[in-house]
Amino acid sequence: MTDLFFYGTLCHLPLLETVLARPVDVEPATLPGHRVQWSAEGAWPVLVPDPGAAAQGMLLRGATAEDLDRLDYYEGGFGYETALLRLAAPEAEALVYLPPAGAPVAGPWSLADWQRDWAEVAVATAADVMALRGQRAAADVVRRYRLMLVRGASRVRAAATPPTTRRHRATPDDVVVERFAQPYANFFAIEEYDLRFRRFDGSLSDRINRAVFVSGDAVTVLPYDPARDRVLVIEQFRAGPYGRGDPQPWLIEAIAGRIDPGETPEEAARREAEEEAGLHLGALEKVAQYYASPGAKSEYLYSYVALCDLPDGVEGVFGVAGEAEDIRGHLISFDAFMGLVASGEVDNAPLLVTALWLQRERARLRAGQAPGP
Repeated sequence: MTDLFFYGTLCHLPLLETVLARPVDVEPATLPGHRVQWSAEGAWPVLVPDPGAAAQGMLLRGATAEDLDRLDYYEGGFGYETALLRLAAPEAEALVYLPPAGAPVAGPWSLADWQRDWAEVAVATAADVMALRGQRAAADVVRRYRLMLVRGASRVRAAATPPTTRRHRATPDDVVVERFAQPYANFFAIEEYDLRFRRFDGSLSDRINRAVFVSGDAVTVLPYDPARDRVLVIEQFRAGPYGRGDPQPWLIEAIAGRIDPGETPEEAARREAEEEAGLHLGALEKVAQYYASPGAKSEYLYSYVALCDLPDGVEGVFGVAGEAEDIRGHLISFDAFMGLVASGEVDNAPLLVTALWLQRERARLRAGQAPGP
């Protein structure tokens, strides 16, 4: 049995219990000669030697070999190593996970601030990380950790269940997972499940195999100028149509992108508009939120129309160079836009959904009226 001292995110008990896969009892503790700072590289803490300081944290007594193995998997990929250090209160020796030497730091760490902004996402992401233990090396998980945070944030948003006035109201035991695997993980991931689900007669189905193409939640936004009655759409190469064999894999789309960890969908829409079209958006009108292809994809979309000024010459070629983006804007009248919809040249679901919404709401927007109840 081993005692462990935690000084950062693992002081949040739901996270520690997710990593260890068991309930825990901890007590307050103090590590002299150290202080805790925010990392300059992300939303996590760094323990820094400081003879005149004392780091506050939590002591877990009697950790098992299984506990240590799970913690090594969760922390080890980040280059953390353990050291046996002496605590002041209570007086005890405990293992402490220390960051790599010279890790850059920012201001003083605040567990309360981290809990407010990141705890839910971190717990959801930790569950995904620990599900890969025994399948993937810790270093491979760390390489994808930021993308896994995107998935974790998607899980948090998914917990805010939409209405269930007509469909089945699910309970946790309505889906039983008997085997989980992740055979592929890069920018996206493929997950495979052997599972049983609740049938409408109340019984559980036979065991079935299903694969899911996993990507985080994303946002789309169509800039619309109600005074000039025109929109700005973008054009870019898309690998999906190319993989299908489409000879025209450059698509006309709405501005779009994933929702980064710590962002709201609205914030992501504004950021993407700046990156992909050089636009600063005005008011955002929500079109819909929805699964684009729920039979096989986890992606969930938040679509908006943004009111903004679209003068002549606002279109151009934009994109984030580090993401290999090459995105051309097209400034077109509403009638020409709907002509592209009618002809089939607009052939992606988010822009089609948004076009139909704009067709319905156009008169209200041009009159400057607020949305109805």
